[in-house]
Amino acid sequence: MKPALTRQQLRARKVREGDASRAYSASEVHAQLAEFSGWQLSAGAIERTYAFSDFHDVMAFVNALAWMIHGEDHHPDLALGYNRCTVRWHTHSVAGISEKDFVCAARSDAIFGRDGG
Repeated sequence: MKPALTRQQLRARKVREGDASRAYSASEVHAQLAEFSGWQLSAGAIERTYAFSDFHDVMAFVNALAWMIHGEDHHPDLALGYNRCTVRWHTHSVAGISEKDFVCAARSDAIFGRDGG
């Protein structure tokens, strides 16, 4: 089993092609989620809903997220509303959750600006 990494370690990682080459086991997902307040396992993905004051703040977050997503070449499912955005990460190529999902989740939290560390 791969040991859980902190959010800081994940944010600093250079995502390599091999980081998404295998799905985490259920125990690895749960161990890594313990480092991520606000994130949960839902239907084979990790997800978090971010709250905002209005739609302009939602769109600013989504646009900043888009820059990160483009650089990582890893794309989440997004659900937008007036004052919220739900981000769901999973890796299609491994039919599960990979390290790349947790790296991108940590970076999503950093973009939001309240990442718990």
